[in-house]
Amino acid sequence: MDFDLTERQSFFRDKVRQFIDQHIRPRVADYKKEIDAVDRWQPLQLIEDLKPKARAAGLWNLFMPPGGVLRHVDDTFQFEGEQLTNLEYALCAEEMGRILWSAEVFNCSAPDTGNMEVLHRYGTREQKDEWLAPLMRGEIRSAFLMTEPGVASSDATNIECRITKDGDDYIVNGRKWWSSGAGDPRCKVAILMGKTDTEARKHQQQSMILVPMNAPGITVERALTVYGYDDAPHGHMEIELKNVRVPASNLLLGEGRGFEIAQGRLGPGRIHHCMRTIGAAEEALELMCRRLQSRTAFGKRISEHSVWEQRVAEARIEIDCTRLLCLKAADMMDKAGNKAAKAEIAMIKVKAPRMALKVIDDAVQAFGGAGVSQDTPLAASWAGIRTLRLADGPDEVHNRSIALIEYAKHAEILAGGGRGTAEGGGGGPQKLQGSTVGPLHHVSHRPPPRPREGS
Repeated sequence: MDFDLTERQSFFRDKVRQFIDQHIRPRVADYKKEIDAVDRWQPLQLIEDLKPKARAAGLWNLFMPPGGVLRHVDDTFQFEGEQLTNLEYALCAEEMGRILWSAEVFNCSAPDTGNMEVLHRYGTREQKDEWLAPLMRGEIRSAFLMTEPGVASSDATNIECRITKDGDDYIVNGRKWWSSGAGDPRCKVAILMGKTDTEARKHQQQSMILVPMNAPGITVERALTVYGYDDAPHGHMEIELKNVRVPASNLLLGEGRGFEIAQGRLGPGRIHHCMRTIGAAEEALELMCRRLQSRTAFGKRISEHSVWEQRVAEARIEIDCTRLLCLKAADMMDKAGNKAAKAEIAMIKVKAPRMALKVIDDAVQAFGGAGVSQDTPLAASWAGIRTLRLADGPDEVHNRSIALIEYAKHAEILAGGGRGTAEGGGGGPQKLQGSTVGPLHHVSHRPPPRPREGS
């Protein structure tokens, strides 16, 4: 097994790391001062000043995969970016996760990344010219409107927002919340998921449509906080849509294809979140180690107390294990597509936030009172990552998917009368379907049978 990175993988990871160390990390204190000194809901000039530098360095739109990876509605649109694979970008995203706001400097922040991929994969040329082009230039921001306060949105078939055809238009009515990015005055468009046909099959009732944020009938009612943090100027907003009229040409891909688009969007987005989360855990571990070696208690350095040796060792083990799983998932997505990596994407979505929360919590403990204050990034990092156990599907949903895939593998063995039957006999040992670990850039995988829809 060869776990060495390729020259290209190392090149972009190191280039992002160097840019952060040279241009972003020295400005962390300035970032805090600016966000506290001006209107919190206005874009920060510090970030706007850094964007041209990242763009000039060729570190722009790094999340967009090679053109051949995506199915296109229209292939004539030309975009700016290095077209990294999921695996190549995963390594860069980890570096960005060490200082979370750094992702915007590279035009690689959520939810814009997922929205740009949706537009690139499913948008018409007109939709791309109007919305994708300015997003890729970093001139505007966007939002993704899916979750609703009135229903259990962990099951997206529950959504109630209606998209009703009216001549050459659609009329949208509903209420959305946790609409991340909608607090930014630069947010000009949202991708909204709603129901166009309540009589269709369960997973064909939903559609996605582009909604301009200045359309009459849209009311941004409030900013939701995450453990008291408002995440300005990005924000997570609750929005009412009342008789919002948009052109029928704003529909993405076609009526009833909302779930198809969602699955194409969420796979890469989950990987991005997970790799940034690993970066946040690395940052917390570094802070923890420095703190433990700089303080004394009860006659010796805190680092010399055995309990901290155990915590630091466990953190290193868990971070490295999580990274390998995430890179494997990214590589499988590149080689065989998102569906083939379904189990691995679900596993990393559960594993990464849980791992990071434990590491950050231990770091908070090492810092004592400072750890829960604004004097370190740990408290805000913990709060943000805690939401990832809900965002893009809660742990329970992903665990259910993993379990169903596992059940399907063993059900096949039982049906064949091989090892593992209730009677315990018949046939010889059978090879289980699964993955064969090879190099990070050469991971092979034969996916297990896919459970039937709704099973």
